[in-house]
Amino acid sequence: MPNKQDYLARLQTTIQQLHNCGAVHLQTVQVHEEFHRRTIWKGDVEVFDLTGHPKAKRCYGWSYGDPEEFITILKLPPIESAQDAVKVGVSQQKKVKKEAWSQ
Repeated sequence: MPNKQDYLARLQTTIQQLHNCGAVHLQTVQVHEEFHRRTIWKGDVEVFDLTGHPKAKRCYGWSYGDPEEFITILKLPPIESAQDAVKVGVSQQKKVKKEAWSQ
């Protein structure tokens, strides 16, 4: 990632627009998700505190692909951590890819 501040600003803007609330970067968490001892995802998850969202106080986000796309996951049950967010995000990505292939 050439410029982390630019990346964080793009992710922050995405979160604010998607979820119609304020977002302030809190921290970066490294997540390594495995399935049957094989890495299915490894990278940094950005954690944002939210203001003005009716239900969530926190959001997890990261990017993938070229062109860059963002995944944002609100901290709402059952999502309690960056690790939980990655599990949901990876399963969503797989579902989207599977649907694209079946069309």
